Amino acid sequence: MIILGIDPGTAITGYGVIGFKGGSFTVYEYGCVRTGSKMELAVRLGILHGRLTEIIKKYSPDHFAIEELFFNKNVKTALAVGHARGVAMLAAVQSGIEVYEYTPLQVKQAVAGNGRAAKQQVQFMVRALFNLKEIPSPDDVADALAVAACHAFRWTGAEALRR
Repeated sequence: MIILGIDPGTAITGYGVIGFKGGSFTVYEYGCVRTGSKMELAVRLGILHGRLTEIIKKYSPDHFAIEELFFNKNVKTALAVGHARGVAMLAAVQSGIEVYEYTPLQVKQAVAGNGRAAKQQVQFMVRALFNLKEIPSPDDVADALAVAACHAFRWTGAEALRR
């Protein structure tokens, strides 16, 4: 199973493309889509959509996992992240990929075993799970890989229960 994990944002959207088979991970690609703060929002969203569409075409993921929007005191930031989430989900749906959403609590629980884990704990576990030489940077990239791992664990667990 190939999973595209996303940590959405307008300035930086982290992504990770992983494979999960027989309980083991393969990392195909990870990185981030960056847009300039001086750009119009519509242009930034267009760049994000275009890049995610390219990644989807390149890897043909079976599943698309994205982090849900958590409560944010800054309404402007929350709206911008919501726009980025919508554009990312649109790229998946246009490609015929079902979208799965996970809260930060679910991601932390799946990856670090603690829904209240510190960011550093999640990053350490991402590095270990994917056998990476270093923690992916920026944080959004490690978070995207964590979302993908969360989906792998939850999906395969759900599948095992159906048998």
